[in-house]
Amino acid sequence: MSTTRLLVRLPGIAATLLCLHSCALPEGGMASSRQKSTTGRPLEPGVRYEVRKALTAGVPFRPKEIRSYYFVIEAPRPPMIAAVNKPGQKLTVRTTAYCHDEDDHLAYGARNALGTPLKFGKIRSAAADWSRYPVGTRFRIHGQPDVTYVVDDYGSALVGTGTIDIYKPTRGMMNAWGVRHVDIEVLEWGSWQKSMEIMRERTRWPHVRAMMRGIEERIYQAQNGSSTWRNPLTAAL
Repeated sequence: MSTTRLLVRLPGIAATLLCLHSCALPEGGMASSRQKSTTGRPLEPGVRYEVRKALTAGVPFRPKEIRSYYFVIEAPRPPMIAAVNKPGQKLTVRTTAYCHDEDDHLAYGARNALGTPLKFGKIRSAAADWSRYPVGTRFRIHGQPDVTYVVDDYGSALVGTGTIDIYKPTRGMMNAWGVRHVDIEVLEWGSWQKSMEIMRERTRWPHVRAMMRGIEERIYQAQNGSSTWRNPLTAAL
């Protein structure tokens, strides 16, 4: 039988060692842990489990000197799921335009958040809040049947707005677009999983952290049908 060892380091005392057989506690709780058991019950969310300091061989047992600590396991974090929305959805959205030679984009040049060249042709790049339009989302704008836009970029000013920023290769084309409310048809929703993987190493930026929180909330709500999200895994000692 495999044994999982959970090592909990607590301030002011030696390391506490809790041995769980196959991630389970023996029937009867910690008191029967010395007995050889071939059955056990899995750790359950919401149950308070006790952890005690392990004593080395030859150390006198003094109950008054041993403090107990507890931890609680809540429901596991829901797995990353496909985009909640279905392809073919039609939306009216606010759009703006951006260019690679704007002051706030000079550091990145003509490259998107994936590090690949920005596109302008039959396939064109767009930037958005990835917690609303995950990376890889593809859509068409009404009146442009031969052009497909793909979300491969993001921007700090877009987070929380619902605005989609359309890439233009020149400032003249950018200014000509201005601000427009357009009808779009979503051909394919992107990946929450990929969005999170790309942003995971960029959390020093506040707008990236905001997008990651937004994705976590959306996934949690989709899995639980709840409008209130909380961190689903905590341990209290």
